Amino acid sequence: MSMSKGAARIAVDIGGTFTDIVLEQGEKRWTGKVLTTPQRPAEGFMTAIRQIMAEAGLQPDAVSGVIHGTTLGTNALIERKGARTAFLTTGGFRDVLEIGYENRFDQYDLMIEKPAPLVPRGLRFTVAERVGAKGNVILPLDEAGVRAIVPELRRQGVRSLAIGFLQAFTNPVHEERARDILRQEMPELSISLAAEVCPEIREYDRFSTACANAYIRPIMQTYLDDLEAQMRAAGFNCPIFLMTSSGAMTSVEVAKQFPVRLVESGPAGGALLAAQVALECGLDKVLSFDMGGTTAKICFIDKGQPQASRSFEVGRVYRFTKGSGLPLRIPVIEMIEIGAGGGSIARINELGLLTVGPDSAGSEPGPVCYGRGGAEPTVTDGDFATGRIDPDRFARGAFTLDAAKTTAALAAFGAKLDLTADQAGLAIAETIEETMANAARVHAIEGGRDVSSYTMVAFGGAAPLHAVAVAKRLGIGRIVVPSSAGVGSAVGFLQAPIAFDLAQSWYQRTDEMDFSAANARLDAMRSQAAALIRSATQAPLVERGSVLMRYIGQGHEIEVELPTRPLVQADRATLHELFVAAYTKLYGRSIPGLASEILSWSLRLGTVPATVQPLAPPSASPKPAKVQAERPWTDPESGQREPLAICDRATLDSSIRLQGPAAVVESETTTIVLKGYALGVNEGGYLVIDRQEGAVQ
Repeated sequence: MSMSKGAARIAVDIGGTFTDIVLEQGEKRWTGKVLTTPQRPAEGFMTAIRQIMAEAGLQPDAVSGVIHGTTLGTNALIERKGARTAFLTTGGFRDVLEIGYENRFDQYDLMIEKPAPLVPRGLRFTVAERVGAKGNVILPLDEAGVRAIVPELRRQGVRSLAIGFLQAFTNPVHEERARDILRQEMPELSISLAAEVCPEIREYDRFSTACANAYIRPIMQTYLDDLEAQMRAAGFNCPIFLMTSSGAMTSVEVAKQFPVRLVESGPAGGALLAAQVALECGLDKVLSFDMGGTTAKICFIDKGQPQASRSFEVGRVYRFTKGSGLPLRIPVIEMIEIGAGGGSIARINELGLLTVGPDSAGSEPGPVCYGRGGAEPTVTDGDFATGRIDPDRFARGAFTLDAAKTTAALAAFGAKLDLTADQAGLAIAETIEETMANAARVHAIEGGRDVSSYTMVAFGGAAPLHAVAVAKRLGIGRIVVPSSAGVGSAVGFLQAPIAFDLAQSWYQRTDEMDFSAANARLDAMRSQAAALIRSATQAPLVERGSVLMRYIGQGHEIEVELPTRPLVQADRATLHELFVAAYTKLYGRSIPGLASEILSWSLRLGTVPATVQPLAPPSASPKPAKVQAERPWTDPESGQREPLAICDRATLDSSIRLQGPAAVVESETTTIVLKGYALGVNEGGYLVIDRQEGAVQ
């Protein structure tokens, strides 16, 4: 985003519990955190804007741009709180959403739990039509059949509809015609086309993505309309950009049409922050750990680059196992996201065991300690009761935490498990820590990684409270907590380049490729991306093109990067060679004599990433940090009340060393240092926590 000297930029990240805000002007930074207002999220957004503008002493015309990300869509999908949605598909394919991949992700579990479709069977409709694999119309659309579903849509109170026909990604004519008919009959109906949301092969992934887009579209559209109106009324005439799941930015209009592309927008900002920290600290292997009020996000970053993917799953229901979530086919920074945050509710399941999450108390009513009507104990209540949270600094003192109500709620809950209130609080914390550690283990195994060889970068309002405990369970020896960690994702937004991603399925054999048609297709994608980017910046752009390839007849593809020039006939051999090299690296072997094929093409066009300056590490000969105070806390090893050293983060510099157990407090979060760990500070003010030699694992 281009801006004049001295102009300010604002980043706002709306989570399920808190709305985080960062304002930067030159070298100055202001941060803030307010409660999310779920019934009208723009109110919390504007409250944060007004507060930080007053603190910085700025007027709206000083702001050159606002970058915004949110987990509202993610939380709606995980908690199943989206709009009432229907699905219209080709006759005979009503149950694709139910059948899925037609496999078992755990073939030996007789009680296997599969994710329920967002659209129940009673709201899935079919109509006669058929388009061939090459885009030719085989059976015309039954227009009367489309009109016939309207009474049932009205009777069932459907607000949003996804249309997904079998081969529409090759020719969307029937999806478009069905949309036109239904708009005439029901102008108020929100309609998402699978051919627009996800123009790629494989009907289950495409249909699932379209349904997810339809499920959250009314919520997001209402919110973005409200946000734009309030921003303009407040005098902000600067551009507003939305973060996408791939770490790029997009316009408000595109976000309204395709909100599914924003599902991981907040977490993507966090991954960008962790990637920058990795480069600044010279770390080749980083595990990004982002824990907010509603969800926790875990991402692996190798050599300063977050892992990217063309698809991911949301809301895994079966021990974080791959295949147990809803698949979404969009460009995304690859991570695993679970319903584990400060507001995650503790309950006792049918087996009499303690469980935490995935549902959250959010901000309304919030945890019990907020004193806003919450009755069920949460992770934040456990942290507060066990002394991890400083009640005077929590959320900048925006409200007073209620100790009496928290203790009473935990006592009543603990009595069911024969635990005291203090023990119940500790049990909740340890349960959520093991949940997050297990998610990281599964994610590491899926990628063939040794998680213990990574450094953890922790941020988000709740992550620093639990990061050392989670790292200990994973065998990780170093944890880094960056500056402004409590609003880390919003900080990441300000470091993001302006970029746009496009993808489209178009089948080609490499040995028979039509390169003139391929170049024309890439040119069209490039022009579309450039038109969106040039409305925001005239800065130099860089391009990255790639294709998904496989050997002919295989069922899975791998990504191969395209040359940064127009394709020529010689690239038939070049692309095949690049594919074979990538295949061999991944699988350890190739298949001689077998041709390769391309299924999908993708292109990213964006501004040049900013240069990252390395930071000096903590002092090699530190002095003990000055402790400002002590307060009692429940030590997780002994289970007993013990003194906890308290330090203000603002007083720490690169010359100190702080031994655990200790708490480093700041306005947006608290970092807990356990016994057996020591904390130092690097040149950038980042907390660097190391496991000491001989510490118990």
